[in-house]
Amino acid sequence: MNGSASQFNNSLSEVHESVDTSLGKKGWKRALAYLGPAYLVSVGYMDPGNWATDLQGGAQFGYTLIWVLLMSNLMALLLQSLSARLGIVRRRDLAQANREVYPPLVNFCLYIFAEIAIAACDLAEVLGMALGIYLLTGLPLIWGVCITVLDTLLLLWLQKFGIRKLEAFIVALVAIIGLSFLIEIFLAKPDMHAVAAGFVPGLLSKNALYIAVGIIGATVMPHNLYLHSALVQTRKIKWDVAGIKRALKYNLIDSTIALNAAFFVNAAILILAASIFFSTGNTQVARIEDAHKLLAPLLGNKLAPILFAIALIAAGQSSTITGTLAGQIVMEGYLQLRINPLLRRLITRIIAIAPAIVTILIYGNEKIDALLVLSQVILSVQLGFAVIPLIHFVSDKSTMGEFAIKRTTKIAAWLVAIILVYLNAKMVLDQSLDFFNQPGYIFWKVLIILAAIIFIWLFLMMTFLPVFKKRKLRDNAKMHSDIPLLQNLEVKPNRVIAVSLDFSKSDEKLIAYAIAQGKQDVRYILIHIVESPSATYFGEASDDYETRKDQERLEALTEQMRQSGYLADYVLGYQHRVSEIVRIVQLNNADMLVMGAHRHRGLKDYIFGETIESVRHQVNIPVLIVNV
Repeated sequence: MNGSASQFNNSLSEVHESVDTSLGKKGWKRALAYLGPAYLVSVGYMDPGNWATDLQGGAQFGYTLIWVLLMSNLMALLLQSLSARLGIVRRRDLAQANREVYPPLVNFCLYIFAEIAIAACDLAEVLGMALGIYLLTGLPLIWGVCITVLDTLLLLWLQKFGIRKLEAFIVALVAIIGLSFLIEIFLAKPDMHAVAAGFVPGLLSKNALYIAVGIIGATVMPHNLYLHSALVQTRKIKWDVAGIKRALKYNLIDSTIALNAAFFVNAAILILAASIFFSTGNTQVARIEDAHKLLAPLLGNKLAPILFAIALIAAGQSSTITGTLAGQIVMEGYLQLRINPLLRRLITRIIAIAPAIVTILIYGNEKIDALLVLSQVILSVQLGFAVIPLIHFVSDKSTMGEFAIKRTTKIAAWLVAIILVYLNAKMVLDQSLDFFNQPGYIFWKVLIILAAIIFIWLFLMMTFLPVFKKRKLRDNAKMHSDIPLLQNLEVKPNRVIAVSLDFSKSDEKLIAYAIAQGKQDVRYILIHIVESPSATYFGEASDDYETRKDQERLEALTEQMRQSGYLADYVLGYQHRVSEIVRIVQLNNADMLVMGAHRHRGLKDYIFGETIESVRHQVNIPVLIVNV
């Protein structure tokens, strides 16, 4: 466990541990200090992408997919609790934990997939808000999409007031959504017996599976696992066993309340669609816009469509805030790169707006809901790449200590992961086979095959690499368990020490360090490589001004050492710096080489750093690198 991560490694450093839970609070006040992070996470479970999948599920299949929503909610509760556990115990978010375990290439792929998931989520939020504005005001959809760029400023403004004010704002939006649908359900008067029957699991057809996977993708969202592991770190806790246990308990309560609220909203949308559209034979209602139009005539109430639009805007706005935070966490965790929050938000929003604008310009409003469902399926496909590393991390006793998950929790978590991967694989395979049966599209078919290969490779690396690493660590522990006996500590004394000089202020320091490694009877070879154009071309035959001045300076330094009682000689080298230093060292049978590292940056660091590294690998004697 690591409770003292550096400021650079803190998740959401501007609000890290900004809420102190240990300031003598008791009872419900103590509980309230912990509550909040899960509400920010829960809005991702009721974003506009959920609306499209829930509406389609209810309109096409009635109440039969309620059990899918319930299963998704239970999965979400388990996975979000694991995410919170990682953040509380290790003080690491999921992106940081991945970066510490997986090699760079795997991490880069995981980062790209996480960004794709966030962009897909943001796409749903953009479309949802634009639809809500259109349904409420009649403003054309394409203008609504462009207006959503402005909400980048809202998050920056809210963050000035601290994480608690941001959480309060999100809770208010969630309350608006929940209240709107509570009234909608009251107006719709659903068949409660059919609702209860919908909780019983059943087999799914191909079309129902596509919607079900979309529901799971819209409910269990990969970017929320990154988000939750960071948000819990906004709470400052007592860093002892009791403090960590208390934080885990209250965060589980927080997650349970918040995610049940999200389940209520999702179930309400599906039940609303089933009771109004499925029961009246309007099974082809798949668009949010159509659902909005039919609410008033079917319910005989003008309030219902207004509440529907208001809830849609609230869902889009709340989700866009948490999507921004998730993007910041992913970029900082994987790349250790911090950029201006406004720029980060604009980049994410523009990536999301581009496909929305293109779709609207080409197809009009007709394909918007299909794009929403597709965004949720994309999210679902990404799930395994967030869930599997998370399970590895919270199961690892070496980093989690006594707070590693128990066997029953581990089995349940892996079952969830297997179900998610299986459903995604089956859905993708079914859709791909349908596509491959169509003539033409050679380029896209080749692209799909390449993507499948990359997915399989990354999946295997992500799943099994931590297991192999753990086994290797255990083998190393066994291999090195015996304490070795130190029997030969003698080092051959230095007879000749070579010193590479560059005629800077650091030369005196290098010579001093060389003398500290030897004695009076050690022979010191002062080396300098002449780098004038003439010396580079003519080598030892060079007789230009710079060559003569370099020789005079080297002679003077050598003479000063001789006057101090040291055995000193000098050698000028020409042309290639590395090969000349190596040649002179070998020619004089030096026992040690002393070189200076100037701690340059940029191009100089590349040039001089390469010189030291190249020389070090070509000589078989100790090389003393002195930081000057």
